Amino acid sequence: MEAISPTKPLLRALAGEAVWPPPLWLMRQAGRYLPEYREVRAQAGDFITLCTTPELAAEVTLQPIRRFGMDGAILFSDILMVPWGLGQPLRFAEGEGPVLDPIRTLAGLDRLQPAGMMQKLAPIMATVGLVREALDAHAPRVAMIGFAGSPFTVACYVVDGKGSKDFAITRGLAFSDPNFFGKLIRILTEATVEYLLAQVEAGAEALMLFDSWAGLLSPAQFRRWVIEPTSLIVRAVRKRHPNIPIIGFPRLAGPLLPEYASRTGVQCVGMDTGMDPRWAANALPATLAVQGNLDPLAVVTGGAAMEAEARGVLAALRGRPAIFNLGHGIVPQTPPEHVGTLVRLVRGG
Repeated sequence: MEAISPTKPLLRALAGEAVWPPPLWLMRQAGRYLPEYREVRAQAGDFITLCTTPELAAEVTLQPIRRFGMDGAILFSDILMVPWGLGQPLRFAEGEGPVLDPIRTLAGLDRLQPAGMMQKLAPIMATVGLVREALDAHAPRVAMIGFAGSPFTVACYVVDGKGSKDFAITRGLAFSDPNFFGKLIRILTEATVEYLLAQVEAGAEALMLFDSWAGLLSPAQFRRWVIEPTSLIVRAVRKRHPNIPIIGFPRLAGPLLPEYASRTGVQCVGMDTGMDPRWAANALPATLAVQGNLDPLAVVTGGAAMEAEARGVLAALRGRPAIFNLGHGIVPQTPPEHVGTLVRLVRGG
């Protein structure tokens, strides 16, 4: 079902065209800040059921497209569906976030069963197909974006067992037991390739790799546990689907961003909130798309503050392939009307 359409602004930008105004979508654009999302979430009962019920997941994926007319519809799911698919118990506790049974030994890795993963994740592929069909019929200029967590970030949750500010247990094991950690990263890398390929075959037109905790690592560890597995994933996806663009988001990579871009082979790099987009525009190849990086809290505030920040990002991106986005995910307290104002501002150039 792979198809690259030159009429879709987001895909044109990913192909290296300096589209202006830049195409726009927002990380976590389908979520708790929308009342229509909360209604569907209540109907589902729990978060995993929502992610694995294709009709409901497709509905929340499409909600921000209907409301705001984004240029990209990103699959509604979660980065931890891969370890869940591999057999690691997962639950989402109210006010606590994801909770997993931590795995910290080589013997524990035997609990991860790649053979059964895609059967458990089949409903997510059905969601991709439903969204792509809806976009083709009703919003043909909108690109369908699939995604996965990058191996290091997913490993943080697999090992620590829950969210953390510094993932000290995971980072410590990467130093003290690189044999265990290397095997875990290999399992997650291979699973991520299989998962992303299935999304493309179901209808995804672009892919994104979220490495939200990449910036916690030292430069040497970043190269080993972020750049190397990401490079393997990109090459494996390209081998099967050479025209599918991939966006990499190594959050807090800082000055390592150009090396990440050149060594991984992604078509686009996502900039986090702390990245100076003017520096990134100068440091990265002129043909490489960049994505970002408005502070989500500026959208909460709205008004003149949001406008000034957004115009600063736009000025830095002008004249190169770019996608306007946030520097991290939209937060639940965001007024939806502020998002609508932002979309109009960006579309005005």
